[in-house]
Parts: sequence; C-alpha cells; structure tokens
Amino acid sequence: MVHEGELLWTPRPEYAAASNVAQYMDWLRRERGLRFADYHDLQRWSVTDIEGFWSSIWTYFDVQSETPYTSVIDRKVMPGARWFEGSRVNYAEHLLRHEGDVTRSANRTVFHHLSETRELAQMSWGELGNQVRVLATQLRAMGIQPGDRIVSYMPNIPETAIAMMATVAIGAVWSSAAPEFGVKTVIERFSQIEPKLLFVADGYRFGGKDFSREQEAQEIVSRLPTLKQVVWLPYLHADAKRPAKARLWSELLDQPAIPRDAFRYERVPCDHPIWVVFSSGTTGLPKAIVHSHVGVLVEHLKLMHFHINLKPESVMFFYTTTGWMMWNLVIATLLTGSASVLYDGSATHPSPDRLWRLADVTRCTSFGASPTLVQIMDKEGLRPGREHDLSALEGILVAGSSATPEVFEWLYRHVKRDLWVTSQSGGTEICSGFVGATPTLPVYAGEIQARMLGMDVQAWNEEGRRVVDEVGELMLGTPSPSMPLYFWNDRSGARYLEAYFERHRHVWRHGDYIKFNERGGCYIYGRSDSSLNRYGVRIGTAEIYRCVEQLPEIVDSLIVCLELAGGRFFMPMFVELRTGCELDERLRERIGELLRRQCSPRHVPDQIYQVEGVPYTLTGKKMELPVRKILMGTPIDKAMSRDAMMNPSTLDWYLDFTREQREMLTG
Repeated sequence: MVHEGELLWTPRPEYAAASNVAQYMDWLRRERGLRFADYHDLQRWSVTDIEGFWSSIWTYFDVQSETPYTSVIDRKVMPGARWFEGSRVNYAEHLLRHEGDVTRSANRTVFHHLSETRELAQMSWGELGNQVRVLATQLRAMGIQPGDRIVSYMPNIPETAIAMMATVAIGAVWSSAAPEFGVKTVIERFSQIEPKLLFVADGYRFGGKDFSREQEAQEIVSRLPTLKQVVWLPYLHADAKRPAKARLWSELLDQPAIPRDAFRYERVPCDHPIWVVFSSGTTGLPKAIVHSHVGVLVEHLKLMHFHINLKPESVMFFYTTTGWMMWNLVIATLLTGSASVLYDGSATHPSPDRLWRLADVTRCTSFGASPTLVQIMDKEGLRPGREHDLSALEGILVAGSSATPEVFEWLYRHVKRDLWVTSQSGGTEICSGFVGATPTLPVYAGEIQARMLGMDVQAWNEEGRRVVDEVGELMLGTPSPSMPLYFWNDRSGARYLEAYFERHRHVWRHGDYIKFNERGGCYIYGRSDSSLNRYGVRIGTAEIYRCVEQLPEIVDSLIVCLELAGGRFFMPMFVELRTGCELDERLRERIGELLRRQCSPRHVPDQIYQVEGVPYTLTGKKMELPVRKILMGTPIDKAMSRDAMMNPSTLDWYLDFTREQREMLTG
C-alpha cells in the first residue's frame, strides 16, 4: 500500500527539458535575462513581479489586440484590479488561430467526438472554423449584439462548442447548462442573466436510455420572457417537437462557406464579459460568476501550455458535461493547437472500460477524470494498461475533488508506470486552478505538485498567519487575471465581497483547507465550510474518507458534524456497503479502530449508519454541507436543489433518518 507523500514518478531529463514550461524558462533567459534555478524559483517570481510575469505571457504567446494595453494591472488590490487596460481582444479568435497555421493542414483533426447517440467521428480545424464563422454571422443577422446573453441547454457535442465559439466571436455572453439539469436548476441560472437566445437539444442518451427534453425545453422557453430567438437541435430524434418559432440548427448552418479573412471578430475591452458560469447551486440561488475575455485568455494560455503541457500534436480528453467549468477547459485545449476529445454519455456503458477504449482509439496523450470516477474504475477491477493500447498517453489529470494516494497508486499500477499523474485544484470562480502540476517536478502520492504560476496561494491558520506543514485555509495574497469581474446583478459587489473577502478585505479566502510541505507540494483537505469541529479541533473530511474507504466492505462514505443545543456536537458517519455486506458491530469497531490508529481519536465518529447511497452534485462532489443542513432541520428546498444532484433518490434515506431521529438531533 502506498503512503501519502511517497515518491512515485520522476520525469526523464529529456521529457522535462522538452516541456512547455522549460521552453518558456529558456525564452525568459534569452529574451529578458531572467534565470531561474527551478520551477519553484520561477513561481516565486511570477507572484512577486506581477507585471513582469503577465506581460511575458502576453508577449510569449503573441496575444492579438486591436490596441496596445496601457498597463498590465492598474492596482494590486483585490477585488477590483483591472487587467491589460486599453487592450481589445477576442478569446474565440485565439481559440481558432491555429486553423490558419501555415505549417499544418486545415484538414487535421481538432475534435474527436463520440456519444451514445453517434459513432466516433472527427472534425477538422477547417470545418470547425467555417461553422463558427457561419453561425456567428447568422447570430449577427438575428440581431445579437455584443453584451447580449446567449444560453445553451445542450450536451457535450461539437455543436455546443461551435455555439460557444460563435457567441464569443461576436462579443455576446455565453452561459451553459447541461441537459441533465432539471427545469428549476436551469431557470435559477438563466433567469438571472436575462438571455436573448437559447440553443437547445431535444434530449440526450445516457447508460443506454433516452432522456427526452422536449417538455423541459418548452417550459424553459416559456419561463424566460427575455428570449427573442430559439435554435433547436434534433439530437435524439429527427422529428422531435420543437418550441414555437424555433429555428433549426441545420437551417442556420446550411450557408456558403466564409473564408477566414472575410470574418471580423468582435475585439472587446478588458472589462467585457465572455461568459457567466455558475456555482453548483446545491444551496440558495447559484452565484452568477462573470469573467472577462482578456482574463481567461492569458490564464488559459498559461494553464493549458505550462500546467497541462499540451502541444500541437497532443490529444486531450476530460470526462465532463457542459454544466461544469471543466468543459470550458476542454475547449481551451484549442489555444495550444492540439485536439480535444468530446464525449457525451455514461463512463461505464456499454462496458466499464468505455473511456479507456476511447483513449486508445483517439491516441489520447492527456486523459482526465474525477477521483470518484477513478475509484469506480478500481472497484470494477479495470486494468487499462493491460487491456488497451495507451502508448501515446503521457499524463493523467484528476480534478473535481481531492485525489488520495490510492488513486495515484491505481493509476501507476494499472495504467502506466511512466506517467505524469497530476492532481489539480481550483474553482469555477477563476475557471482555472490555484495549485496543480508541472512536468519538471516529481510526483508524490496524493500530493499536488506545486502552486500554479501567477497564483500567490498560501495556507493560513486561524490567527491569520501563513503556515507550512500545517493545515490552514487556502488564501490568495495577490490578484490573478481570471478572478471574476463581478457577479451578475451584484453591481455593488456586496455578494462578491461576502463570498471571498468577508474575513480579510483584500485577501481571497477560497473556502478550502490546504497544507503545504517544505518542498512546495500541497494537499487539499476539503471545504472549510464542511469541516468537522471536534472539541475545538478542525478536521478535514478528505482524510477520513481516505482512511475508511480502504476497507473492502465500504463502497462510499459521508461524514458531517452537527452543533446541538447546549454546545454539544454529534458527528455521524454514513457508509454505503458492497452488496452482501452488513454494518454489524464488528465492522463498526474496525472502522473506529482504523480511524483511531491512522488518524486520531478525534476522527472517530459518534455513530455509524448504513445508507443506500451518498449524495453527489452533478460535478461529482459529496454533498456534505447540504446533508448537514437537512439533519439540522433545514427544509430540503432551502438546503439543496435535487436538480443539481447526480443521484437525487439517495436523499430519501437522509430525510427519513432526520424525521426518525428528530428528538436526538434537536435535543
């Protein structure tokens, strides 16, 4: 069994030297006379000389602007810092700039795409570029202006990517909801931003079952009074009933080709919105987070090149839906000139190795999934490295929640030994990562390799002091470009301030627990707002899950801490067991002893209960805080949204438990 912090992989010297970040360091030495001993030295410079670092990103990647910028950053204060004032850029223009790469053919593949509805196919850079230009021109003809909001209720297919790029190309503002979202969740999001046009598909297929969205589409259209246009995509059935006055996707795209030099991108100012992305919305109204073109452009150029190490010959896959910010990053792959793999469907249908088969046939170089999905693969007994040709695979990206040492171990044991396994952590708030990976550093079990470039990430204790080798709050000391411009309908900034700056006026408090070690690696220990308080000691939930889920009987687990009357605490644990297993006294004792031995006596729950399942958000995160609120008596409609859940039926057990244990929970 691998232990936390155990060395698992060291990059070959030639691999590290050929990496994008190493090439960038060589450029800094040649062009700017800057020499750095290693990645950590470079990272320290990137957060102390903010102007020098971000101006180098601008120059190194040859950002195209209508006008020169007057300053890299107007003031080093959060929130409110303005980036690259005076510039006028367009994010979509940079996504498609590699279409015209004179050294490569426009016929090369930009998208490999597969779904449970369609066979595997490819789209070329030339096809993509033309369809984006045609659709963007049609949107302009329909009266869409810069700043108008365009929303999507579509699956992870090329049409959705085309719609997003066409929207951004003309300066309109994009927002997306995945088709598995229920009407309530969609309306909670889209009604906030008053969209003018909706792209909608008639449904999707998952796990071999069709899910029609004809009725949902009708209701969404009826409840968004600002809509002027609807574009309908018959994805499941050619004869699906569309909303009144909706125009067919095929009609809009059936137009003469538009050459690259005949199309004008709307280059926009530094504070022009590119999209609105939403928090998960498990409680309350989702936060409508607004980013800028220039902010996400420079951030994604840095992220995709230096922290995911994509190159023009790369092929990237990440298992996501269009309702998660990881979908935006899959499209950001295009900034590097590499290809993306789009997949719409179940990760385990018709066989548990569905995604590895896809990685094999597409010659995937970078494969991504959540740690939860990797754990499912482990429990299914998959052996991808033995059963599939993964010779092209160079890296694995795990994101969405904390990755345990066991996740790392499984990937190295059953996928590939020479593999750059990367765990990264960030958030929808910045549409990127705070801490992540670099191909020039070793990989240690369960450890995130480093702070990302330009991210002044720190761990603070409760006294507000920066700490090392101690769990603290994840704080950001200086601004970064892809921080939100604002929240929609929060022009005073009150909700934005409350979310991240309530405790410290000019320091970003993200809400995660993090620990850095002396070598600069780090561990995420879960959300601080769902942390456990045991006799005044704060405990992250991730360390408990990692320990308990070693036991072969346990499929999944969830733990919360409840504050009861009289200053008392009650910490129950809920476990889902393998078929045929029972939570008897012996298993309870084994769980307690394991936690006591590997963690501490404070980690041992007060009671352990067997449940039918653990509730998850649609992005694969355990719903600790909503479950805690339900157990404390919060009405379910105020504690969470069932439409924002992956498995809403699991809630019924917790609701019954709350009713049965009301006296104990409130007494």
